[in-house]
Amino acid sequence: MAAWRGLRTTPAAPPRRAFPGRGGQRAPERGAECRGAAPSRVSRFCPPRKSCHDWIGPPDKYSNLRPVHFYIPEDESPSEQKLRELRQETQEWNQQFWANQNVTFRKEKEEFIHSRLQAKGLALRAEPGQKATLNAEEMADFYKEFLSKNFQKHMDYNRDWYKRNFAITFFMGKVALERIWNKLRLKQKKTSG
Repeated sequence: MAAWRGLRTTPAAPPRRAFPGRGGQRAPERGAECRGAAPSRVSRFCPPRKSCHDWIGPPDKYSNLRPVHFYIPEDESPSEQKLRELRQETQEWNQQFWANQNVTFRKEKEEFIHSRLQAKGLALRAEPGQKATLNAEEMADFYKEFLSKNFQKHMDYNRDWYKRNFAITFFMGKVALERIWNKLRLKQKKTSG
């Protein structure tokens, strides 16, 4: 896939967690990758050193989710840090769940196809280099069975996903209010001073 893209798409839009001229540091996984440490399972890409934005990468080959490298401002407040850490933990949890789910799905799908072809007395290869397949109706049986078998797992995932997103949304509100409060305090200092 092509290079990673920064979250900001227009140069005129102000960055969300960093202001021009502010220094910052990379999230631990970004810095580690750039220094030649063990590469991430998701990607080996290293965003530019001077970047002060989150970066979104190409889809992971197992989970099909786009990983995010988080920017860490030097003057990150405790609330901003908690928000970033919650987002990182949620991303890692989400990546792990979908990587495991997709591997299981592919494995069971191959086993299902193999067993159905064997029951029909067919080989795995129809012609040289061409894989034998089942029709849509036969595959619908697999999809229905797979979804039924994993129903509780998906319900648990959805419940946890909503809990995590509500926590992230709460901290996003808290950070936004703190920023507004800090700007108002700065304005008061300037007008009174």
